[in-house]
Amino acid sequence: MVPSGIVSQGTSADQAGARRMSIAEWVALPEDEAGELVDGYLVEEEMPDMAHEVVVSWLNWTLRSWIAGRGGFVAGSDAKFVVTPRSGRKPDLTVYLPGGAVPPRRGPVTVAPDIAVEVLSPTPRDARRDRIDKVAEYAAFGVRYYWIVDPEERSLEILELGPDGHYARALGATEGRVDPVPGCAELALDLDALWAEVARLGPPTPGNEPGQQREQPTR
Repeated sequence: MVPSGIVSQGTSADQAGARRMSIAEWVALPEDEAGELVDGYLVEEEMPDMAHEVVVSWLNWTLRSWIAGRGGFVAGSDAKFVVTPRSGRKPDLTVYLPGGAVPPRRGPVTVAPDIAVEVLSPTPRDARRDRIDKVAEYAAFGVRYYWIVDPEERSLEILELGPDGHYARALGATEGRVDPVPGCAELALDLDALWAEVARLGPPTPGNEPGQQREQPTR
């Protein structure tokens, strides 16, 4: 069930009877109250499956191993980023490159990371959010590189922010070794190793194959 006051993805705020929420109110929510802020309304987050989590963990380890000793930071998915005056997001991973901006120790993050990573979940609503909604938001926020990783399609797409404030495709790959990675000197990504890690997982629980997941009802 979706908690009271939170808008289900794909449901309008009017239909849900939700109230508007400020950035300050969103930031002050308890840690156990999930959700992202979209145009002033709290919306439910994706429900990650094990494939999603394996990919996030693998990328976190790879990026952290590369950045160690160079400076910079790699952060997980619970940090709250104020991407527009009325919207807040929690990317799966964020990276601040060596020699660049430094994020705050506590509180909402208003300093754009150099890299934001989103790993797609196999539902149309989550794919739309990551491939359309967040593209505009992260560009407006000033995220230089936006990585979109699709475990189902076994693909990596890297978008780079241009001087016009819009993203252009800097890289697209499905297999092999990505070297160099745009903006990351001496970093290589072994996509074959990543997909092999995902392939070791067991089959989906019956009724939960991609395309069979049902929308969660609102309360």
